[in-house]
Amino acid sequence: MGRYLYFSLGCLFVALGIIGAMLPVMPTTIFLILAAGCFARSSPAWERWLLEHPRFGHTLRSWREEGAIPRRAKFLACVGMTVGLVLFYIGAHPGPLLLATVASVMIASGIYVLSRPLPTPRSSPPRSND
Repeated sequence: MGRYLYFSLGCLFVALGIIGAMLPVMPTTIFLILAAGCFARSSPAWERWLLEHPRFGHTLRSWREEGAIPRRAKFLACVGMTVGLVLFYIGAHPGPLLLATVASVMIASGIYVLSRPLPTPRSSPPRSND
């Protein structure tokens, strides 16, 4: 039963990650990190597919091995949080306490993202002189 639940959650997180790749205000990577974690408990083949994915695999492996976030992803995360906060303010017209609470959570999240290390550069395989 547990494997099926983790597999179902993994599929849901992949779907949310795909949606996030198309929508500028929705994250992608965090859903794929969650999906990889679920697949690690349910389907090694799907986990391998995610970790070897040409577009997202490097980022997922960097997070898993080093807790690292690439510079571009940090920038996009902070921009996304800022845009989300502005849209929240414009669309919801929150009171000062709610606005301060949401802004505090966004700021704390941004600080966490910015405090993560950058991935170590990967060395390329040696070239042959053929």
